[in-house]
Amino acid sequence: MAEEADMKNRLKVLRAERNWSQAELAGRLDVSRQAVNAIETGKYDPSLPLAFRIGRLFERPIEEIFDDEHHD
Repeated sequence: MAEEADMKNRLKVLRAERNWSQAELAGRLDVSRQAVNAIETGKYDPSLPLAFRIGRLFERPIEEIFDDEHHD
């Protein structure tokens, strides 16, 4: 049986630092507000292209935003 990775992310913190609503962030990323909410709550892992867009928007490497919790 495959083990699911618990993806943690700092998206909500980074968004809050800029005083952006989920809807504002969604507009900047060209996704739905529901997608932003699902990523922030860990219910959805972004595609690699979306993860890179998020990294570019916040001017951080994706490793600083997303953590799969399975590294040693």
